[in-house]
Amino acid sequence: MNTSPLRPAPAAAPRPTVRLHLWLEEDGEMVFGMGRAMLLLAIDEHGSLKKAAEALGMSYRAAWGKLKQTETALGLRLVEKAGSNREGYRLTSAGREAMDRFRAWFATVERCAVESAATVLPWPVRQFEDKGADGK
Repeated sequence: MNTSPLRPAPAAAPRPTVRLHLWLEEDGEMVFGMGRAMLLLAIDEHGSLKKAAEALGMSYRAAWGKLKQTETALGLRLVEKAGSNREGYRLTSAGREAMDRFRAWFATVERCAVESAATVLPWPVRQFEDKGADGK
């Protein structure tokens, strides 16, 4: 068994990326996570649950089910109709606040994880940078 201590990687070596998966659950069921936050963001951007679901690569039914499950678990309305059925959906103030606060909390936890890794791990790490589907 090799018991030699780990040595820091040379400066030119690639740095591993810190990745986190955080969510809130109740009784083993998902309540809210980054996927739910991204669904709300997509609804906000597209003004449509159908278009939001398509943008995220999921069916309308799956998106609707996730949204309803979260609304029931939290006891909050996250989206509302923007007018007639053809006008789509918009976030409620509670939906916007849930999305914004979760994303802020996630960023804080991620920053803490990267800072902690810098002091605990014997090699440098970097924070994840989501470049999105277009690579930018």
